[in-house]
Amino acid sequence: MTLLDRLGILYPESSRRGRKQWLALGRVRVNGEVVRRGDDEVSADDRVELGAPPPPPFPAALRRVYEDDEIVVIDKPPGLLTIATESERERTAYRMLTQYVAGRLGRGPRLFIVHRLDRETSGLLVFAKSGATKRALQTQFEARSVERHYVAVVEGRLAGPSGTLRSRLRVDRSLRVRPTRRRTESREAITTYRVIEQRRESALLELSLTTGRRGQIRAQLAALGHPIVGDRAYGATRDPLRRVCLHATRLAFMMGPGHRMSFDSPAPVSFARG
Repeated sequence: MTLLDRLGILYPESSRRGRKQWLALGRVRVNGEVVRRGDDEVSADDRVELGAPPPPPFPAALRRVYEDDEIVVIDKPPGLLTIATESERERTAYRMLTQYVAGRLGRGPRLFIVHRLDRETSGLLVFAKSGATKRALQTQFEARSVERHYVAVVEGRLAGPSGTLRSRLRVDRSLRVRPTRRRTESREAITTYRVIEQRRESALLELSLTTGRRGQIRAQLAALGHPIVGDRAYGATRDPLRRVCLHATRLAFMMGPGHRMSFDSPAPVSFARG
C-alpha cells in the first residue's frame, strides 16, 4: 500500500489533507528515514512513525545575533516596528519573534520586551524569554548600567570633535519628541558623542546613551542643528540613502554575577555614502 494510505490506517482520525501536511513538513519517517512522498509503497514490515514538526525557521526579516534559553538578541532592519501600534499590529519584530519562540517551545508565547528602537532605527535589540530575565535587564536599563552605542550620519560640520548633549525632552501633541525647559512635563536626556569622520556636507558620529528616552538621539541632534541624514521628521534636508542614518551598534549588559555579555553590529556600509 502507499505511505499515505498506511498513515490513514495508523491515524484514522486524521484527514487526508493533514497527512499530506505531515509529509510536506518532514514529520513522517519510514524505518528511521524521512519520507515526503505519500505515493511511496510500504510493506507491513516497514516501521512508519510520526515525529514532532521541525522547529520554525528564524524570521527572515531579522538577523539573529545571539540566542540562548534566557534571551534573544537581534539586528533589526530600518522600517520595522519593535512592537505594535494602533496602525500596525502584524509586521513587528516582537510578533515575528513571539511566533518563532512559541513554535520552538511548543507552547504559548513567552517573550518579553526589554527596550525598543524607533521604526526608522536599525540595530541591536534584546528580548527576554522569562519575566525574571526581563525584570533583571530592565533594572540595569533604569540604573543606566547598560552600554548602548549608536552610529549616525548627521548633516553639517560640527564645531568640535566631541561633546555631551543634555536636555529635557517631552512628547508634544503630534507625538514628536521635543526639548523643553518645563521640568514637570519632561525627562532628562543625556547623550555623549564623538566625531568619527567629518565630511564636506555631513559627519559620521559615534554616540553613547546615558539615558534612554524615546527619540532621544534624533531630537537632541536636531536641536543641536545637526539632524540625522534622512530624518525629515526632525528637519533633515538630505536623504540620499532613503532611510534615517541611525544604527544601534553596541549593546552590553550583565547576565548574572560576573557574566557580562556584549554584542556588536557594524554600521551599514551605506553610511559611508551618507
